[in-house]
Amino acid sequence: MIKLNEVALQQSKLIKDENGFLYRDLNKNGKLDIYEDPRQPVEARIDDLISQMTLEEKAGTLFINGSVVNEDGAIDGGLSENLGEPMTAKNQMIAHKMTHFNLWGVPHSKAVSIWYNNIQRFAEETRLGIPLTIASDPRNHFSNYIFDLQPKDFSQWCSALGLAAVGDTEFVKNYIEHVKREYLAVGIRMALHPQIDLATEPRWPRISGTFGEDAHLSAKMGKAYIEAFQGETLGPDSVACMTKHFPGGGPQKDGLDSHFEFHQGQIYPGDNFDYHLIPFEAAFEVNTAAIMPYYGVPMDQTDENVAMSYNKAIITGLLREKYQYEGVVCTDWGLVTDMKVAGTDVIWPARAWGVEHLSEIERVQKILNAGVDQFGGESCPKHVVELVRQGAISEERIDQSVRRLLRMKFQLGLFDNPFVDPNLAAQVFGKPETIAAGLASQARAMTLLKNADKKLPLQGTPKIYVENMDGTVAANYAEMVATPEEADFAIIRLNTPWYPAETKNPIALDFHHGDLDFKGEEKEAILKLLQTTPTIVVIGMDRPAVIPEISAAAIGLLVEFGASDEAVLNVVFGKARPEGKLPFELPSSMEAVRNQKEDVPYDSENPLYSFGFGLSY
Repeated sequence: MIKLNEVALQQSKLIKDENGFLYRDLNKNGKLDIYEDPRQPVEARIDDLISQMTLEEKAGTLFINGSVVNEDGAIDGGLSENLGEPMTAKNQMIAHKMTHFNLWGVPHSKAVSIWYNNIQRFAEETRLGIPLTIASDPRNHFSNYIFDLQPKDFSQWCSALGLAAVGDTEFVKNYIEHVKREYLAVGIRMALHPQIDLATEPRWPRISGTFGEDAHLSAKMGKAYIEAFQGETLGPDSVACMTKHFPGGGPQKDGLDSHFEFHQGQIYPGDNFDYHLIPFEAAFEVNTAAIMPYYGVPMDQTDENVAMSYNKAIITGLLREKYQYEGVVCTDWGLVTDMKVAGTDVIWPARAWGVEHLSEIERVQKILNAGVDQFGGESCPKHVVELVRQGAISEERIDQSVRRLLRMKFQLGLFDNPFVDPNLAAQVFGKPETIAAGLASQARAMTLLKNADKKLPLQGTPKIYVENMDGTVAANYAEMVATPEEADFAIIRLNTPWYPAETKNPIALDFHHGDLDFKGEEKEAILKLLQTTPTIVVIGMDRPAVIPEISAAAIGLLVEFGASDEAVLNVVFGKARPEGKLPFELPSSMEAVRNQKEDVPYDSENPLYSFGFGLSY
């Protein structure tokens, strides 16, 4: 028998029979002539539901797009700051029969939990009462270099690179334990992560979300990550993982990201395609609930040079047939329709690489024929309806994907109790022990590369000069001075350099493309400081940095993978120990970067610091 708490019983539309079993009245007519029986096996419940769905309802199931969350949790109104168009879940449910949504920027956790219950109540009033699946990209890293998805009160941890730098699966499980509680408290049941691409091309802007460039380390970390989120099997206490980006998005030519039309495809000069599959093989071992292919074109690896989700050899041949994968496959976002970037005249073209000439409906057809189940970042199920009515796609093919998507909803228990306790967010978020654990993770992941004369950790109360740090925080650790000349030590925080791509697309301008070395006046200013005062350099790395001169001149060199000033200073002053090992090598020059092969790990000539290097106290 299903057991629901009193809050859920009050909020749901479930009916008890004479034996105390709970039923969901699918007709919403107060009668039990058509019902979904929770005692039946999941496949029987899916069969019953699919038999009642219209073509439009089936088509809507195949799409997932964003939704805003208002400050008060209301489900009406609001605009997406990113897309500049009405992006409420309610609008898309009414217009497109959609039942999957992902959340981008949101306010505080309480608003999300209220919104979640409100939108699930609205879903119950639809014809079949199909509950919603709510998804999210990572929200708990201190630094999100590309997309800032962190609300005020979600806990702040090191990045995925930091998890890999520590390299401890128990560390990963502890991280997920805290994060999972926060997700469940606000109704997030699908994690659009982990990202297990390999960072074999050091210029690629998406490295910050990976576990680095080593396939076996990434496999170990990804496997632990998925197991911690999902459990042994998907259930009411699980968060399903959409693991990405199959079959590995790391080897982008010159690191140019395939979000944008200036990409040049994924290339394999080292004939190393299979190496990038190793982390995914580990994900399949623990039954990742879903897979997301990347935008990239696997140049000359299949019978046609088209993007992964359009590529039948990749989706059906490799994923479905070779690996016998039967979970959900969802495209990355925006493969079908062009988008006008808010506040500009810039059109961001659909990521329909290799099939740009196809119409929207033809793109939908090709993606379905490739073997994909769901369209990410799109709200155009009308194309699926039209394809079926034309006879271009069979309804049986649509049912196949609908079945996979409904199965996940049933397994997650959403049909039995889609609601959250609105009081739970206050109990879960902002807990001192979680805040402390997040801060400790930031410090633990830091990687010590140089410690001349063992000056670190700093002792006593030295005079310090800081740059790119909050002086009020630093004052809690040492005596602050105004100039380098007055200081016993300087501490400077830097980030891996990047140089905007030549484009008018403001979204592309935020991606960290380009060279990895400091140049010109910026480099001169850094080196001048290092020559003036004994300096500890702390560099945040979302990509490997090329820093031979800085490394040579610094007395201490630390890498952080998402860390607050407090976490950094805890390490510098010995309140915490750096335990990280580099999850990627640091090349010695940009020439070495340009000469390395995009698909091969740690292969630059004479690296400044090798993969796995790291000192400690």
